[in-house]
Amino acid sequence: MSLSRRSFLVSASATSLVTASGLAAPSYVRAAQRPVFTHGVQSGDVTTNSGMIWTRVDRPSRINMEISTVESFNNSIKLPPMTALPDSDFAAKRLLENLPSDQDIFYRFSAADLSDINTVSEPIIGRFRTAPASRRNIRFAWSGDTAGQGWGIDEVGMKTYATMARHEPDFFLHSGDTIYADGPMQDEVELKGGAKWTNKVLIDEKRKVAETLDEYRGQWKYNMMDEHVRAMNAICPTFFQWDDHEVVNNWSDSKDLSGDDRYTEKSVHLLAARAGRAFHEMTPISYTPAEPGRVYRKIAYGPLVDVFFLDMRSYRAANSGNTQDTQGDATVFMGQEQIAWLKRELANSKATWKIIAADMPIGLVVRDGDSKFEAIANADDGAAKGREFEIADLLRYIKNAGISNTVWLTADVHYTAAHYYDPNKAQFQDFEPFWEFVSGPLHAGTFGPNALDMTFGPEVKFVAAPTEEQGVNLPPSMGLQFFGLVDIDGASEQLTVRLMNRDDEELWSKTLDPVRNA
Repeated sequence: MSLSRRSFLVSASATSLVTASGLAAPSYVRAAQRPVFTHGVQSGDVTTNSGMIWTRVDRPSRINMEISTVESFNNSIKLPPMTALPDSDFAAKRLLENLPSDQDIFYRFSAADLSDINTVSEPIIGRFRTAPASRRNIRFAWSGDTAGQGWGIDEVGMKTYATMARHEPDFFLHSGDTIYADGPMQDEVELKGGAKWTNKVLIDEKRKVAETLDEYRGQWKYNMMDEHVRAMNAICPTFFQWDDHEVVNNWSDSKDLSGDDRYTEKSVHLLAARAGRAFHEMTPISYTPAEPGRVYRKIAYGPLVDVFFLDMRSYRAANSGNTQDTQGDATVFMGQEQIAWLKRELANSKATWKIIAADMPIGLVVRDGDSKFEAIANADDGAAKGREFEIADLLRYIKNAGISNTVWLTADVHYTAAHYYDPNKAQFQDFEPFWEFVSGPLHAGTFGPNALDMTFGPEVKFVAAPTEEQGVNLPPSMGLQFFGLVDIDGASEQLTVRLMNRDDEELWSKTLDPVRNA
């Protein structure tokens, strides 16, 4: 096909993709005030025969949609239109079904003003490729942490997205902290040495913490104001999961905001409900009828890889000292229902590789203040306690069920690393060795490295993080922004992980051979 993914990236904004592609657009009504697509397009949760698509318009509109397997749209299929109304902030998304496998799918939106149905927008186009039904080479990227710690859209923009897009991944896993609803931004930030960081793009919703539904929506819209984000969205599906900053830092059901003067709304339950609605409205995440707000899910991407997205946020008990000697309500992290789902899906998976996409690392110590812990590890290096019980049970199950080729991918800690978990070096030893790869931030402050907890025997094989002299919360302009690339060879089925920085330098790599079960 003559229109490559890179051709799409020629355009500086998603709204000019039609011009960049050279497609012949239909005849449209010329009007002074036509509907406008405000934040480009997105796709996500792509399988061998389906995928989600998304867009947003500036007014109540009828969204006309068509799909095609060729760039000219000569064989296009027109889909029943959808409406974009204020109750969804004029966002619309739908599931495309019955698609051919391993096929480029072009999708095109146009919007008709519901107040004047003959007033029609310019079209906007995106594309993705469905997963293969047979073995072929697969490449995907992952990272986390977008627009955090006050670092917004400067004159360079969110460069890491452009760097990832140049690798033409089949899909991108956003591992959480997809927005920073709790991180207000200023126009300028003083840097060491007298320099300044300037947020060239800033909207009112980013000048305060998000509390209302519209403010949470605004966090998402801000990220999509970046040209690099929009350009990558137009040609690469994103598979989203969330963590804490989509709501408020270190949130759980018992988060206490009574002492935080930034918030007039003190109910974390109400904030989480609004944040969850915005998350599902503003992303192409698929819909689970059994639990409409659910984030954990499996995406089957052909015979070589299944991706299992965890939700380590929504079901957890309150953050605590995390050293409970017995498992109970206070030690819940993912919860019994999610863990039962994960065990069942892992056991049923026929894919060569099982990618466990976790929004938090296993063995890194992540604290919540001086006496509480935010992640799994509790820094005591001993037998499993607290939230570690759930992980111990899961790892034991994976071993006893003979589930092979599991790889954990995560973000959250704002640096990149490779960890090898060895039962011979662990206090809890009833598991098979495995790898955990950490990446991020995409466009946020850089921190770390964190201390390790030895309950599950992690060993740092590689780390890239700020030096003590550099300090913490380094701006993206320092270059310590990271993502990972995973390549699976269709012939050998080997999986190679590369840890990259935003300047596209390969920092470290590891190739894993698949275990062949008898």
